Amino acid sequence: MAQTLATQDSVVASTGMGPRLDLSQPRWDQTTFVGRLKHFFNVTDPRTVICSDKQLYAARDLINDYKVGLEPPGTTEEQLWYAQKLYMSAFHPDSGEKMNLIGKMSFQVPGGMAITGAMLQWYKTMPAVVFWQWINQSFNALVNYTNRNAASSITNREIGLAYVTATSSALVTALSLNSLTKKSPPLIARYVPFAAVAAANCVNIPMMRQKEIVSGIVVCDEKGRELGKSKKAARKGITQVVTSRIIMAAPGMCVLPVIMERLLRYPWFRRVSVLHGPFQVMAVGCFLLFMTPTACALFPQRCSMAVSNLEPDLQASIRAEYGDAIQRVYFNKGL
Repeated sequence: MAQTLATQDSVVASTGMGPRLDLSQPRWDQTTFVGRLKHFFNVTDPRTVICSDKQLYAARDLINDYKVGLEPPGTTEEQLWYAQKLYMSAFHPDSGEKMNLIGKMSFQVPGGMAITGAMLQWYKTMPAVVFWQWINQSFNALVNYTNRNAASSITNREIGLAYVTATSSALVTALSLNSLTKKSPPLIARYVPFAAVAAANCVNIPMMRQKEIVSGIVVCDEKGRELGKSKKAARKGITQVVTSRIIMAAPGMCVLPVIMERLLRYPWFRRVSVLHGPFQVMAVGCFLLFMTPTACALFPQRCSMAVSNLEPDLQASIRAEYGDAIQRVYFNKGL
């Protein structure tokens, strides 16, 4: 990557010229859709996938040093924002642990375009459906686990159950719809992969985060003080994540079938069948490049909920300790 932490030309922000940056918060206002969109375009940038561990840990160290006023002399504002971009793309917002490569949201474009393009290309035979749905759900399971609310633990048994359930639901949906659409127009059959993906998302994400639904997730006040655990907050966060994931996949998987059917009317396109797969992979990548940050930006990652909508016992404990001073609670909904 051309841009590095060591070479930036910008206004010096660490010499007392202007206020200190709050690098614990996103660069843009997260209360607006536009602010969230700018933020997620930044952290889902697929170019960050090729950054080395050395670059990622250097970014983390620079941020930590800056927070205590020990950044290297001459550190620029742009260097700090770039370090934050790398940090937020690679480290979990709850635990601070480095995320695995495939589970990063910045890997959604390269990973998603390859798998989704393949599902759209090879959807007619049972072996192809089984194989690509299995690959897709394996990918989704890892992404869902990586981007969960890390304050809620999950056992290996629960991970395995979520994986098997989601994969089974996707296969049942895809194979059932394939059999039902054999006599339907070709365009209808092309929508089977999207139906399977949507159905699996409705199962995969809640199952992978079942601990949050059963035990609740930690909710905090505006200053970050923990107030307790809420199952209702977990359900709200997971519902928003499921919605975002389906919307993320929808344009590529719904528009591309129409484009393919139109292109197949031309003899020259039918003759180059070997290029149909690569074409769909690249087209899905173009959609995901914009839809990944857009879908992530639909709802604030720091989700909020009125105290009056929480469980009665949690409401009571908050009122007993803080009275009416706290009207809303906040929690990480995951991605």
